[in-house]
Amino acid sequence: MPPSTRRPAARGTAKSAIRQLSWRSPEPAPIVLVAGPEEVCAERAIAGLRDYLKAEDPSLEVSDVRADDYAAGTLLGMASPSLFGEPRLVRVAGVEKCSDAFLTEALAYLENPQDGATVVLRHTGASVRGKKLLDAIRAGTGGGVEIAVPAIKRDSDRFDFAAGEFSSAGKRIAPSALRTLVSAFADDLTELAAACQQLISDVPGDIGDQVVERYYGGRVETTAFAVADTAIAGRYGEALLTLRHALSSGADPVPLVAAIASKLRTMARVAGTRESSSALAARLGMKDWQVDRAKRDLVGWTESALATAIQAAARADAEVKGASRDPVFAVERLVTVIATRAPYGS
Repeated sequence: MPPSTRRPAARGTAKSAIRQLSWRSPEPAPIVLVAGPEEVCAERAIAGLRDYLKAEDPSLEVSDVRADDYAAGTLLGMASPSLFGEPRLVRVAGVEKCSDAFLTEALAYLENPQDGATVVLRHTGASVRGKKLLDAIRAGTGGGVEIAVPAIKRDSDRFDFAAGEFSSAGKRIAPSALRTLVSAFADDLTELAAACQQLISDVPGDIGDQVVERYYGGRVETTAFAVADTAIAGRYGEALLTLRHALSSGADPVPLVAAIASKLRTMARVAGTRESSSALAARLGMKDWQVDRAKRDLVGWTESALATAIQAAARADAEVKGASRDPVFAVERLVTVIATRAPYGS
């Protein structure tokens, strides 16, 4: 396996002695552990394995097992060769909630995997249940591989995910269009993945800003980051209209405030530095484009105004989470303070 497709073990898990594969480039093995909470990536990995095996032999038998609702003997029965010896793919879900019967039989199966069978074990990491089984797989028992699917939460992770969707499809998208698309679906990775696939399948050529605007303009207009962008840019009237549009479309004040606070924190980290974007990005653990965007956002801001905005964001965060009876007013006041550079508390 090329080094570029290998991934370190997920943070918080025991060190693994088995091969680590990217969810974008899954390969079959007697045991395939798909571990981590990101369901979109896990589903892609498992579907990729099925397609890989189907391409090798269309007679592939596919079976599904629930580890938390398990009938004794099921795993071995599904993995064992049939009369005609077709290859088998056994997909096991709910390993983080597995029954004692499944745990016992799975551990025994590791000692003697069946020829021609690929057993996929899906563990979300939501509990330590099944840890003995995971430790055995990661120690190399059964000749397995691991596909880690850690949570995608940060903006940079979502950007990388979306960029990977287009890159894997051999499709070019303008960086600004990609940022707009990611911002439009900042709260739902499933929808972001679907949006990427729709553009990949529908658009014959390169994808630019106008294409993303045509497909997802309504969604972009009401995103939390659009509210943040217009407020930080000082476009007060537009910021209020964008905010009210977002609220009328069902947006919750909590993620709206969180988006604004996130951008302000990034601005504060970048403010006052003279390093190049690449050097600063490397030091802060950010992407170059995030640093460049923060530098543009800082135009027209003073140190005291930025401090005031951060104080206002902290106050609004508390208010939308229960400290105020009117969370909508709290976020409107935050937008006003930021867009007009008004004194804190006005």
